[in-house]
Order: sequence, then structure tokens, then C-alpha cells
Amino acid sequence: MSAIDTTFDQLRADGQVAFMPFITAGDPDLEFTADLLRALDQAGCSLIELGFPYSDPIADGPVIQESYTRALQQNVRVGDILKMVEQVTPTVQVPLVAMVSYAIIYRHGIEAFLDQSQSAGIAGLIVPDLPSDEADSLRSLCDDRDLSLIPLITPTTTPERVARILEHSRGFIYYVSIAGITGERTQLPVELADKLRQLRTQTKTPVCVGFGIRDPEQAALLTDAADGVIVGSAIVRRIGELAGENRDAALQSVVEFSQEMVDSLKRE
Repeated sequence: MSAIDTTFDQLRADGQVAFMPFITAGDPDLEFTADLLRALDQAGCSLIELGFPYSDPIADGPVIQESYTRALQQNVRVGDILKMVEQVTPTVQVPLVAMVSYAIIYRHGIEAFLDQSQSAGIAGLIVPDLPSDEADSLRSLCDDRDLSLIPLITPTTTPERVARILEHSRGFIYYVSIAGITGERTQLPVELADKLRQLRTQTKTPVCVGFGIRDPEQAALLTDAADGVIVGSAIVRRIGELAGENRDAALQSVVEFSQEMVDSLKRE
């Protein structure tokens, strides 16, 4: 079993919902990212999604795009990120999931990237620009290294395609709540909870939902519908607003927000 499988098994045994923050590696620098990973682990997060900066991201809204730009302006490289992760993972319990473009993996060298990710302690990969129909080869290579290749499902994914994705799912399902880009939304789709519940009847793989969730109140509405909640823009925005002038304040703001999210997802 992978670290992700073990985590969700424990969450299910405890009757709890996972909170998974997204942060950008290297925003504002890798030292801050390392400190934040440790702090989020202590704050009670179940998993952490770590974005690898990319100049042409798919489906990311302006907040996350700007964070990628800030990191790339610091000349953050894939090897630097993996080295930082390797230093951090022995000090944290939470599994790390890399959000990384296939273009980055391919350019780095597919097997080299997977080997280095495994060695660094990364537990899974989300590759948003790799269609599930073309993921068999990468999935097999990930399986050989006990890395979970996380599939994505969107509101526009056809039932036939959903069935194929679920057949080969690993780790958890990333359900995209809206047909659009990332970013905080004042309201979530009214049908979201029902869609999540329906999807969970079709698979034993945990179903986590991301895109658009902005606060604990929205997250709390999903505790009976999802196995996990993913929040990115609301966290990355806080880093962008504060880290340039006061790193400690940025760290504290993100940790306090994450603790509120963790508490909002606790089932009675």
C-alpha cells in the first residue's frame, strides 16, 4: 500500500475527511516552502499538494499562475525542488503529492523524474495535461515505484470515460468542481454534493474535490459528500499578499487558515 492509501484508510476508520492544501514550490523561495510544509504537517493536514512551477499551466487561474511566475523568477528548478522535498520528508508525516506538468516530466526524463521523486519521498503525482487514455505507460512506471498517479474527473467527463478512469484509479480521485480555471468562488455548484456522492458509489477509491473552495464554511458543506477537500488559490493568495514583506506573517496566516479548514471537516 502507498502512503496515500494508508492515510485514507486511517481517515475512513476515524470517520474523517481529508484536508489537502496546495502550495507552489519556490514561492517566494524554497526555504519558505520547506518551512511551510513542516508547519502544515503540524497543523493537521492530511496530505499536501505541491505545485511544480510551469510557464504555461493548464486550468490554473491568475492567483496560482502568478505564484508560478514568482517562483520561476527565482530560477527554481526541478532538481532544486526534489532536493528540498528529500530534506523535508523525513521530518513530516503527511504524504506529499506533486502537481506537475507532463512537459516537465518529459523534459527532465520520465524515469529519472520518477526515480528522483520516489527517492525524495513524494507519494503521488497529479499530471493535469496527460489525458487518462494516454496515461497507461506512466501509470505502469509509477506503479513500479509505489507512486500513485492521481486521475482527474471533471463535470464534463462522460460516463463512459468516468468508468474507464475509475477502473485504473490510484490513490484518490481528484474531482474538479467546476468546468473552468482554479480560483476562489463565492458559491459552489448546487449539484456538486450530489455528483460527489454519486461518484463515490462507483468506486472504492477516495474522492477528493478541488477548484473554487475558498473557506471553511464551503468546505463544511461537503463533509458528507467527499473523502477530501483540496484548497489552493485561497492559500496561495495569502502567501502572495504577505510573504514578500513578512514571511512569518504569511506562514502564520496559512497555518491558521488550514487549521480552520481541518476543523471544519471534522465529522461529529
